[in-house]
Amino acid sequence: MMGHAWVRAHAGARVQGTNGQTSGRASRRGDDARAREARRVSAAVAALAAVALFGAAPHAQELRDPPALPRGPRVLTLEEALALAQAQNWDVKKAEAYREWVRGKYAEERAAALPQLALDASVRRDSDRTMSALTGGLFPALQDARTVDASLTQVLFAWGKVGATVRAARHGIASAEDQLRLYRQAARRDVTAAFYDVLLARELESVAAENLVQKERHQEEARNRYALGTATDYDVLSAEVAVQNARPEVLRAENAVRAARLRLQVLLGPEQDEVDAAGSLEGPVSAPPDYAAALATAWQRRPDIQAQADRVQVYEELKRIARAGDKPRLDFSASYAHKWLSFGPYAVDGPLWSAGVYLKVPLFDGLRTRGQVLEAQSDLTSAQIDLAKLRDQAAVQVRAAVDAVRESGEILAAVSGTESQAAKLLAMAEKGYEYGVKTQLEVEDAALNLRQARLDLARARRDHLVARTNLKWATGTLGE
Repeated sequence: MMGHAWVRAHAGARVQGTNGQTSGRASRRGDDARAREARRVSAAVAALAAVALFGAAPHAQELRDPPALPRGPRVLTLEEALALAQAQNWDVKKAEAYREWVRGKYAEERAAALPQLALDASVRRDSDRTMSALTGGLFPALQDARTVDASLTQVLFAWGKVGATVRAARHGIASAEDQLRLYRQAARRDVTAAFYDVLLARELESVAAENLVQKERHQEEARNRYALGTATDYDVLSAEVAVQNARPEVLRAENAVRAARLRLQVLLGPEQDEVDAAGSLEGPVSAPPDYAAALATAWQRRPDIQAQADRVQVYEELKRIARAGDKPRLDFSASYAHKWLSFGPYAVDGPLWSAGVYLKVPLFDGLRTRGQVLEAQSDLTSAQIDLAKLRDQAAVQVRAAVDAVRESGEILAAVSGTESQAAKLLAMAEKGYEYGVKTQLEVEDAALNLRQARLDLARARRDHLVARTNLKWATGTLGE
């Protein structure tokens, strides 16, 4: 606006200073100058508006959409971790897929005991010029036939083969269910141990960090005492060395936490974000059960033993099936059809049916059945041996699990009161060192005892919790 006013004033001054002859040309030049100046002003205003609009837009967008903060690890309780593992663990998914395969196999084998019904249809054209030539054209060369046929077959007697097949498939389903239980319990055991490992790593990290803070505090006290003249260069240097020695342990503890969290993440299943554990290692001390009672429970409840017992039943049925290979077989078969036949000018149609019972008696099969029976007996014997081995392994595992619960419980009871005593001892040593009646070495010994007591207590709590979990696993009752 100021530039526009200046143009008008300047143009007016020039008009007043001209004579009459040039007044017209001056007026036209003034109008042209005012138009050019107006265009320049409009362009400047548009440029300023564009800069204000597009230059401020990013800032406004930043205010509306602040940058997303990185997500932290997903914190899980033990129950949440176990539920997630039951749904997404690789081994559990594989066992579920195997169970579906066995169910399909059962449906396939059960079909042998059910009637087989089929419907067939056909359209056919035959050409036989020899018959036409032989009969002098009385028999047409072309024939058309259409047929619709329904058939039914049913096994009446197969020397127990059909029933044994169905029972074997049924035992196979039970074995698959037991195998799924086995993998679910294994996933529960592994996830529980990994979860407690994360908590233990957190405890060890906390102990290492507190140890470093304590060393740094001792270093500061040594420097203050040196400034007052009550400590020597040796005291200051010793405190500095202690601080430097404590730093690597903190780094190792932090790395152990990351490794424990990663193991837990892998056990939970595919496509998992970073996870962390929320909980405590504190818990009551459990008394170990009686070994004989625990072993009896294991033989009755362990899914691997039950699955192997079902496999033994399967091989027994397979042996019965092999024995029926050279025995008589009785089948029923029936069919009903309607046929349309046309040849030349003639066309006929009518129903067709048949029904019968068929007996098949193998006389000699080259000793094939005998070989199949021997193979089935060998498989059955191997399965029985595997079952006996599993029972022996269960006895060893139950004994080890019971002993582990007893040992970890006794250790936990022994170290439970040590931490408070060590903390009190360290406080007394630090106060004595402050008054000059205790040495730096005594303070370091007290700090070391406290650190060791905390480590022993954390490990004892973790070991007792894992031992109780392993005992439930050994007896087949984990999660049930």
